[in-house]
Amino acid sequence: MKKVFGEHKASDRMVSGAYRQEFGESEEISFAISRVQKFMDRDGRRPRLLVAKMGQDGHDRGAKVIATGFADLGFDVDIGPLFQTPREVAQQAVDADVHCVGVSTLAAGHKTLVPELIKELSALGRPDILVICGGVIPPQDYQFLFDAGVSSVFGPGTRIPKAALQVIEDIERSLDKRQQSL
Repeated sequence: MKKVFGEHKASDRMVSGAYRQEFGESEEISFAISRVQKFMDRDGRRPRLLVAKMGQDGHDRGAKVIATGFADLGFDVDIGPLFQTPREVAQQAVDADVHCVGVSTLAAGHKTLVPELIKELSALGRPDILVICGGVIPPQDYQFLFDAGVSSVFGPGTRIPKAALQVIEDIERSLDKRQQSL
């Protein structure tokens, strides 16, 4: 079918400024932006996030909202294409030298795909790249994901500035741990 009809490639571009334009300048957003600046002063670069969609999950609206929101708060954000394998996501994360992969999930593949992604990051010599998850994940699956090595899980309704602050804390904790082991 692919030879005859071709392959659909969804647009993976972000709309810059949409999140801040919609929600305005609140104290919560200003605090998150200042926290990103503090991270930059400490680390010498912006926190870098890859937003990934794996498996047969073709619902990307939430991933694009997250990517836009985090970018508007000052993160460097990469967006992976739809339908990636854990290995493809891991390779993109390594190539982009991200601090963190944010897996957006809506199609119930998280218990299979996320542990595989963590394994692939280790196989590529980058177990230090954090994995976070967001989307429609049953609360009873959160502990499974934490046990697999996920640093944070964000469910529906999580405010983006709050999630961004948690991600920065996760990254800093990981960087401190790595520095102590050297």
